[in-house]
Parts: sequence; structure tokens; C-alpha cells
Amino acid sequence: MNFKEKNNQINKEAKITVGLYLFFFIWWVAFAYGIGLKDISEYKYILGFPSWFFYSCIVGYVMISFPLAFVVKKYFKDIDFEENDEEVK
Repeated sequence: MNFKEKNNQINKEAKITVGLYLFFFIWWVAFAYGIGLKDISEYKYILGFPSWFFYSCIVGYVMISFPLAFVVKKYFKDIDFEENDEEVK
């Protein structure tokens, strides 16, 4: 893989990573602040956790794990960062 191909692959992986992180962050904020801003006496509990925490942290983590595993297997590649003599010339 030459320098330009490596650079393109790294840029693609960075964009995918940032996109998935933004999706997860929006998910987390929407559930944490969307459900969590109620009065504590109005909280509903799931498995002993407040529903805002359960959906934002627990379900969010499990939910984002599947797209991350898929993206890493499908789009990410191992890149050798050692300089080879033929690539430097």
C-alpha cells in the first residue's frame, strides 16, 4: 500500500469513527437529558436503574457495539506503518 492509499484509508477510518461517535453522543444526550430532566419522584426504573441511565448508558453501549464491530470488520484495514525501501524511493 503506497502513501496515498494509506492516507486515504486513514481518512476514511477517521471519518467513520467520528460519525459513529457523534451518533452515540447524540443518543446518549437525548436519553440522558430527555428522560433525566424530570423530577426524581417521577423516575421510572428498569432493572434497578433510572430509565434515563438504562437507555443512555446501558442500551446505548450495547446498541453501538454492533455497528462498531461491523464497521471494523468491513471497512477498517491493517496498515503497516514501517517504511519499506521501495515505498520511500
